[in-house]
Amino acid sequence: MKSCLVVDDSRVIRMVARRILEQLGFEIREAVDGQEALNECIKAMPDAILLDWNMPVMNGIDFLRELRKLEGGLAPVVVFCTTENDMAHIREAIEAGANEYIMKPFDKEIIEAKFAQVGLLT
Repeated sequence: MKSCLVVDDSRVIRMVARRILEQLGFEIREAVDGQEALNECIKAMPDAILLDWNMPVMNGIDFLRELRKLEGGLAPVVVFCTTENDMAHIREAIEAGANEYIMKPFDKEIIEAKFAQVGLLT
């Protein structure tokens, strides 16, 4: 079973994402900010990361940059899931190593389509 780390400071977003991703066959772990997510990745690198941008302690873009420096940190497919929808943010995320970008609010069809697009669903 593939694993996905859901990183968002909103408990509601984590709950909704968990429900959708479990239906798609993922084992889910959660983190409330980038630092907690980094600690989770050091313990066990997930196959995928659904990542918010704006969070306390460490934001999503800083987490992504740190993740990609870790041993094995190039492996996870990272999908940003955020309200930041201007081209500058999207470009910054892709340049930092994001594989895909989803705008909030999202639904099962959007997540399923993006995860299929990046090869996470077979």
